[in-house]
Amino acid sequence: MKRLALITLCALGTSLSWAQHSYTLEQIVDSARQNNIAMRSAAHDIDAAQQQRREAFTKYFPNVSATGAWFDASKPMAEMELNLSDNISPELGAALAQSMPPEALAALNQPMAMAMMKHGAIASISATQPVFAGGRIVNGNRLARVGEDVSRLQLRLAEDEVEKTAQQYFWQMVTLEEKMNTLKAVETFLNDIHKDVSLAVKAGLVLRNDLLQVQLRQNDVESQKAKLQNAISLVRMLLAQYCALSDTSFTLSYPTEAAAPATLRRDHQQALASTAEYQLLDKQVEAANLQKKMAVGEQLPSLAVGAGYNYHNMLGTGQHFGMVFATVSVPLSGWWGGSHAIKRKRIAEQKAIEQRADNAQLLTIRMQKAWNDVVEAYQQLDIAARSIEQAEENLRINRNCYQAGTITMSDLLEAQMLYQQALDKRTDLFADYQNKVLEYKHAVGM
Repeated sequence: MKRLALITLCALGTSLSWAQHSYTLEQIVDSARQNNIAMRSAAHDIDAAQQQRREAFTKYFPNVSATGAWFDASKPMAEMELNLSDNISPELGAALAQSMPPEALAALNQPMAMAMMKHGAIASISATQPVFAGGRIVNGNRLARVGEDVSRLQLRLAEDEVEKTAQQYFWQMVTLEEKMNTLKAVETFLNDIHKDVSLAVKAGLVLRNDLLQVQLRQNDVESQKAKLQNAISLVRMLLAQYCALSDTSFTLSYPTEAAAPATLRRDHQQALASTAEYQLLDKQVEAANLQKKMAVGEQLPSLAVGAGYNYHNMLGTGQHFGMVFATVSVPLSGWWGGSHAIKRKRIAEQKAIEQRADNAQLLTIRMQKAWNDVVEAYQQLDIAARSIEQAEENLRINRNCYQAGTITMSDLLEAQMLYQQALDKRTDLFADYQNKVLEYKHAVGM
């Protein structure tokens, strides 16, 4: 454990001499949250939901509308002939004959043509205020608020996913760099062995075969270093792209000791309500209930009052007037299909309630599994630490035994391989433990 920490600190000291930035895990995660496309997309969804809520709120206000029309027809839309003599009684005709000139009396016997509405104009403005709409306006606003709440919860889930991915990239890069540090330590060890064996071969104390085994092992280490360097370069670029880092010349700062998991433990039943997943289930039930109420409201009467101002010029003389009005709409035949729509919404609400209960149990099981994984990962990490100490002691003993001539070079190189494997395993388990801790925190809503 101490050897691994020393290797890490030495590597970090070397890297800092040329790197521009050194990032902690918290800084990497914060950068991912602020710049990742998934977070920006979720933020846009919240903005859209807010606009929808504001749109629904406008339904409380009067609906104001204005209309206007002008026309000029090719001929009058209303034409008629009027013969006044048809409507004059004999007594009235005798009286008119005595009082009117003959020319005027003759004109009364001629038919008169009348034409109307050849051109004209109409204009009106009105405001209608809904008084009762079966609760559709109120429930529509509540449903819009639920949609906004759902968008915020989805942002939390997106944030958790971004944090998880960023941390995975972080610890993947740490793992590869730690393995590179291990290979460098192995390389130093093999160089020392190579010098000792070369001198022993020249002195005729050991066979040249021992030197060839060391050289083969050195070649294998060089090959592993090349592969690791390529993998580090790739993960470094992925991490920089995911977190929108300005360049890839950075180092990572991280602890080399794992904190005990005891302080992370939460009561899973109490933590259930604080998780975004369970809150989404609650919102799903609430939305289903509001949709049922909206379906009921569509089958209820609606009442509105309003006022307007009108103007028309249809007969050659402009007329303007104001008016107030009230409208009542009663859906009579709508109940034929509306009753089934209401039942369908009730079924959907019941389905949402049952899904919430079932998924709540699954979420609790997920919490317990995540906790078991944390405990197991910590135990494996403790075992790996002991394995390093044992493998290091085994390597020391085998080196002394080889120098004493009691074991072969194959035995010494096998001990070196076991030590390297113990270091690499501890590195893998350390990163796995950090990821398991994050999964548990997300599972309990931390």
